[in-house]
Amino acid sequence: MKLPNGWEMVVGLEVHTELKTASKMFCGCANSFGSEPNTNTCPVCLGLPGSLPVLNERAVEFAMAIGAALHSTISPSTFHRKNYFYPDMPKDFQISQYDLPINSGGYLDLPDGSRVSIERAHLEEDTGKSTHLGGSGRIHGADRSLVDYNRSGVPLVEIVSGPDIRSSDQARAYASELRGILIATGASDGRMEEGSMRIDANVSVRKANAPFGTRCEIKNLNSLRSLGRAIDHEALRQVEVIEDGGVIRQETRHWDENLGETSTMRTKEEAEDYRYFREPDLVDLAPDQAWQDRVRASLPPMPAERRRTLADRLTDPTEAQLDAVEVVIDLGLEPWVHSALDRGADITLALARAANELAAGIDGLVNLTLDAFTQTLLMEQRGELSATQAKTVLGELLASGGDPAAIAAAKGFEQLSSDSLGATVAKLIEQHPDEWARFRDGDEKLAQFFIGLVMKSTKGQANGKAVIAELHARR
Repeated sequence: MKLPNGWEMVVGLEVHTELKTASKMFCGCANSFGSEPNTNTCPVCLGLPGSLPVLNERAVEFAMAIGAALHSTISPSTFHRKNYFYPDMPKDFQISQYDLPINSGGYLDLPDGSRVSIERAHLEEDTGKSTHLGGSGRIHGADRSLVDYNRSGVPLVEIVSGPDIRSSDQARAYASELRGILIATGASDGRMEEGSMRIDANVSVRKANAPFGTRCEIKNLNSLRSLGRAIDHEALRQVEVIEDGGVIRQETRHWDENLGETSTMRTKEEAEDYRYFREPDLVDLAPDQAWQDRVRASLPPMPAERRRTLADRLTDPTEAQLDAVEVVIDLGLEPWVHSALDRGADITLALARAANELAAGIDGLVNLTLDAFTQTLLMEQRGELSATQAKTVLGELLASGGDPAAIAAAKGFEQLSSDSLGATVAKLIEQHPDEWARFRDGDEKLAQFFIGLVMKSTKGQANGKAVIAELHARR
């Protein structure tokens, strides 16, 4: 969205990602989503008197992996107590990192060529989760609230971008690219719908090249769609307030997905409001160079590199092919595509089937071997399966696995003989003389009309390329 009257939005994102450790940040309780409420708890994550935190080594490795992937500087760091009261924070403080984070600086390059700076990516623990019952589902007006402390103490890395983002589309692209990196490092599953990746957006507006305006923070956005809508709404709200003679207050705001608007939650806190002080029960964290080098060496290729590798196999890439590459990389489908290409599959066909059929049946990939995918594409390419039949075979493979040839045979997917196809085409031409006349006069769009008729008449057994060849032979 473009703001009116020469206004420009300035956006910085704070992305909180839960780490895929087996246990919590400072205790041995399970880090497991979906458990019965308050079953993954102990004196440490409940903040009971006399309990002491012990740092999770795997969480530190994941944090360093994230920093390395974002070109950050990994440094000795310290833990602080961030003091505040919320009912889902049983200790009334959160163990976090303040002035000496484990990762500082860095950047993230986006697919469009723009670069967003990274200010820091630090370790901390998550809070519990409150559920407000009755009314709007928020604490104000609720009849009662329930608290689940299973999430309390789950390891988090908070990644803070610079104020470099200038549109909601760029914000979404940044969040999407970052999510891909987090998944690639193995640090996170990136499941925004489960809360393992949550985004806070700091939004302000200004006239072009003017100093930054007063920012407002929108909390806990849990989808890319919500992120884009919330930023656009908040930026426009601020412009309207200023143009009406008002002043923007620095505050934290809530995004209501149903209403499509933000509302005040609380006045924005500053660092001094949290009364940070060093965590007395944890020593300084100083990963040695050998440990850092092992983490860097273990990193797999990141999404940008994987996109380049796949796109380099295209001779003269079209926009549709590059869009398909984006989908394939985002969903981690490139092993199936590369396997098919290495054995002679057409790249346009491989990308199309991966970005559509495999993407739609993503949960069934455990049933689909690389060989079965490749064989299905080659059968379609040789004309042994029509496009419709190939899609059906892939659907069966995703549902229950198996052999493509056996599935095709069981379903009676046999291509029509040339004589049978010719007779079918001749009959349909006779039934549709006007359309045939227009096709013969050069209206190529009518080819799809006749292909559709042939497919319907043969119950999908015809091959589209063969139909087109038959039509042109009779022209």
